[in-house]
Amino acid sequence: MEVIDKKFVSLNNMMTKLRKKKCPPEGLLLLFPHCIQNSTCKQNIKHDLNECKRCGKCKVKDLLELSEEYGVSIAVASGGRIALKRVMAEEVQGVVAIACEKELRLGLMASMPKAVFAVPNLRPHGYCVDTDVYMDDVLKAVKFFVRNHKKNSKTPEALP
Repeated sequence: MEVIDKKFVSLNNMMTKLRKKKCPPEGLLLLFPHCIQNSTCKQNIKHDLNECKRCGKCKVKDLLELSEEYGVSIAVASGGRIALKRVMAEEVQGVVAIACEKELRLGLMASMPKAVFAVPNLRPHGYCVDTDVYMDDVLKAVKFFVRNHKKNSKTPEALP
């Protein structure tokens, strides 16, 4: 079944690219599983991402910083029903979803026809424990959706 899950995610991403769906940063949701958080961390980010101390022991810090830099919404998927409710919210125009392929497949099927770019997580310690993600893949997915975004920079842009 894992092969089918991977193929489904890959096909979904190809179809999402072909749709060329763009959205403003505030219309994009970055959704990630709670298992990205380091399992020894005492902070409870499931209910409040502000609890993250940004220690750098997991990718939550990087995901929060990416969200802030691009001005996109971010949420922890603490359960399938809660995640689906957030994805299907009217204000959400596009989603970058991080999870294992099985969860991505189930979420993609449930959230159709929403435009969702699926980013499979890495599972060096097995399923649902201390998972990881390639931040370059997440960044590419965010950039795919967000139109006319200019990164925050310390130097002002030159006027025409």
